[in-house]
Amino acid sequence: MDSAQRKPHAVCVPFPAQGHINPMLKLAKLLHHSGFHITFVHTVYNHRRLVKSNGAASLSGLPGFRFEKIHDGLPETDDADTTQDVPALCRSVLEHFITPFRELVARLSVVGAQGGGDVPPVTCIVSDIIMPFTVVVAEELSVPVVLLLTMSACGFSGSAYHHQLARRCLIPLVDESYLTNGHLDTIIDFIPGMEGIRLRDLYSFYQTTNRDDIMLRFNLEKLKLATKASAIIVNTFTPLESDVLEGLPEYLPKILPVGPLHLLLDRVPKGSPLHSIRSNLWKDESECMAWLGSRPPRSVLYVNYGSVVGVSPRQLAEFAWGLADSGHPFLWVIRPDMAAGEGEGALPGEFLKATEGRSFLASWCPQEQVIRHQSIGGFLTHCGWNSTLEALGAGVPMICWPFFADQRTNCWFACRKWGVGVELGGDVRRAEVGELVREVLGGEKGEDMRRKAAEWKRLAGEAASPSGSSSLNW
Repeated sequence: MDSAQRKPHAVCVPFPAQGHINPMLKLAKLLHHSGFHITFVHTVYNHRRLVKSNGAASLSGLPGFRFEKIHDGLPETDDADTTQDVPALCRSVLEHFITPFRELVARLSVVGAQGGGDVPPVTCIVSDIIMPFTVVVAEELSVPVVLLLTMSACGFSGSAYHHQLARRCLIPLVDESYLTNGHLDTIIDFIPGMEGIRLRDLYSFYQTTNRDDIMLRFNLEKLKLATKASAIIVNTFTPLESDVLEGLPEYLPKILPVGPLHLLLDRVPKGSPLHSIRSNLWKDESECMAWLGSRPPRSVLYVNYGSVVGVSPRQLAEFAWGLADSGHPFLWVIRPDMAAGEGEGALPGEFLKATEGRSFLASWCPQEQVIRHQSIGGFLTHCGWNSTLEALGAGVPMICWPFFADQRTNCWFACRKWGVGVELGGDVRRAEVGELVREVLGGEKGEDMRRKAAEWKRLAGEAASPSGSSSLNW
């Protein structure tokens, strides 16, 4: 039998957004390094964006590592370079993704069954947990499906206890007055490992009055089909979320914490061609690394709100003047689609003059390298899980400005449980921005946060070591 035919073949399917593509690609690289043939599935929309940002060669793949694409069912857009609307994507995942994915896997199965080529038969599907249609296709093919949880265990736990929250009439909201009458401050005391958390700190999509809300429907469908998976692998490490991991509902399959994935990937030899495969949907501006190299250790604030968050012109101005008033140098990522499509052009000219020489503005950057750089002393973040985990793995304290989904839960844990974060008010005021930057980079609280962050860095490294808990779960 041809050696290719003996290889296990995993079809890897991320949710089509940057924060989900990144960890799935890391997992796919690790599987390939372990001997798997990989088929990695993008949407047509994101395939075009990846070619634009990284060049066509970035998707040509490697021997045993191939890329495929499927349509997402959304209206075509001309040369768009923006994150698609999340609720619209979720609706399309439920209604349109299954047919093109079924056709793709059927084609791969036929090619593999015919033998003689370099594509082995499909032996499993590795799917983002929020792409539930993959479970249906796996059942049709009689192959196992393993789900990747790209959010934190605590963020997922909030959504996994959906039924219990509904039975207690906590969700959905009775009417819009419940957004302001104190209901969101209800303490949730029945989710293991999250005692004391408020309703407002859980899955943000719960804050709706519509019982048929697409995000509520989507969450229930995700949970229903997750029960049929062989296992759920989580991009976290046991010491960080042990109580939450142990307290996940019993109806779920086996839970395997295998993170931080980016630290496990460090064990792949530097010369491996796997490192040449990139997943950034915007073009990196790597010039920022040279600028960071000119700065003293732990002196720079890194500011990045992730791939989805948008800011109003007022919020952008408040952030700008707060950063200016802090007196500290900063690297600020401002996506082209972040501020009403104007990117850096939305910033006041006076701000650019006031911070000349101690600021670096970029539309995107190699974040993992940036956070690990010795000059980074703090991170102003939206608390997406990739960003939070990368900060923890690098020992960097955070100023937390959560936006939606699980970000508020991550913020609560970073500030209340892990001791590495301070929360910035949602309204954004320049005085508060400046004060928190000064505190994190130079104050006593910041020093205490750095000590705790250094401890989490050590524990993350131990978990990802060859004999660590995450490696043993691999």
